[in-house]
Amino acid sequence: MSIVLGTENYCGALTCVAVTSVWHPEIVIDRLAQRLDRRMAAVLVFVVLSGAVAGGCGGGSAPSTAAADQATVSRVVDGDTIVARVAGHTERIRFLGIDTPESVKPNTPVQCYGKEASARTAALLPSGTSVRLVRDTELRDQYGRLLAYVYRRRDNLFVNVSLVEDGYAVPDEFAPNVAHAAAIRASAIVAKAAGRGLWSACPAGSIPMHRGGP
Repeated sequence: MSIVLGTENYCGALTCVAVTSVWHPEIVIDRLAQRLDRRMAAVLVFVVLSGAVAGGCGGGSAPSTAAADQATVSRVVDGDTIVARVAGHTERIRFLGIDTPESVKPNTPVQCYGKEASARTAALLPSGTSVRLVRDTELRDQYGRLLAYVYRRRDNLFVNVSLVEDGYAVPDEFAPNVAHAAAIRASAIVAKAAGRGLWSACPAGSIPMHRGGP
């Protein structure tokens, strides 16, 4: 059995996946089984496969005409927001599809693992880092921030997925921007099963939970 997932390439901290290639679930199960038990690996592949099939019906595949911009990171605001120079302008960029605990939101206490998430994003994207911004359906959010999937150009690291995969962020599906919802959801399942980051450091009730969470 095989399936074509879409048109985007992404890299997480553990794996790099070319979603334009043909995907063989039985091979993925064998590889995941090296880290998880085979039953959990099969469940994970089922989740991704379900999302890919839904995308083929108009729900979760990457837009074939997604706009992309080159940008240079100026600074990190918090775990899921950066400031960068884009086409000669300074823009605040909100990572699509994920949410990290709050660390700088006005009138909001610092949440469990918020500072750690901010530090992780700063480590992945220090000032001067060149990134590629890939859009989804909506250009900006209600606060005027650019919405983007962020890829570190030097190694094509898909930062959104990497943060979820390592336990610094959780899925936050916000339709219609769901091009990579299945991959993000799958990364969260692995992180939670392995107890990475906030999944073991924070009390269950303090972890942000949104649509698409594991």
